[in-house]
Amino acid sequence: MQVLVRDNNVDQALRVLKKKMQREGIFREMKARKAYEKPSERKTREKAEAVRRNRKAARKQAIREGLIAAPKPKPRPGAAGGARRPMAAPSAAPRTEAAE
Repeated sequence: MQVLVRDNNVDQALRVLKKKMQREGIFREMKARKAYEKPSERKTREKAEAVRRNRKAARKQAIREGLIAAPKPKPRPGAAGGARRPMAAPSAAPRTEAAE
């Protein structure tokens, strides 16, 4: 796995690396390998994961066929509502209002 550091911005490169590791499932695997897992526990976990995958696939298939309604999309932070960057500071000139 490779991440480029641009303009000596190590913080941004670290964020990109963590995101890539999260997508690859490395953190989950590290947590799983932290302690020994009995074979019976492993089989139980793998069966539960298979059931979850099958249910998800069946749900997606039902949505595609129109048997159930699709879930509403979650609002994204960068979309219409929330601003990610702070607004520019207001000018120092006093505002005059004509209240006549």
